[in-house]
Amino acid sequence: MPKERVEEIKEAIHQSDKLSSEEKSQSVQHIEEWIAEDKAFGIIYNQLVKINTVFEEIFKELGLV
Repeated sequence: MPKERVEEIKEAIHQSDKLSSEEKSQSVQHIEEWIAEDKAFGIIYNQLVKINTVFEEIFKELGLV
């Protein structure tokens, strides 16, 4: 996944009013770990949706699913 898209996802997480500050922080931390481990977008999407289904909505708003 291009770095720009990752940054866009992280920004959308920070701007979400449906996630707590802790959920936002943990989610961004997970993304950074997965990217560092060179995980594919599908894995990131699936893992975030497992954490909170709000991510389905965020990804849809970004046109990623």
